[in-house]
Amino acid sequence: MTVQHEAPATGAEEALEVWIDQDLCTGDGICAQYAPEVFELDIDGLAYVKSADDELLQEAGATTPVPLPLLQDVVDSAKECPGDCIHVRRAADKVEVYGPDAE
Repeated sequence: MTVQHEAPATGAEEALEVWIDQDLCTGDGICAQYAPEVFELDIDGLAYVKSADDELLQEAGATTPVPLPLLQDVVDSAKECPGDCIHVRRAADKVEVYGPDAE
């Protein structure tokens, strides 16, 4: 049996979503550089997630699905974020798999 230690399974049953804690956002824009399809800086200088149809989601705690082709870019954003404010979790059970609260 092979045990995978890097990324969790990301099949349809393991759909992931991402959200940003704007209270911790430093406005560096690293996330928007890694994954501009998912993240964008708003006029307030903070990063937000975008919906699948490119709409900026400004509600606190707003989540958006992580497109599988962009998974590594979103993970890199979470890892490199100086504010530790990017949270990637499984949509099904809300368990964080990348970000400051991941185990």
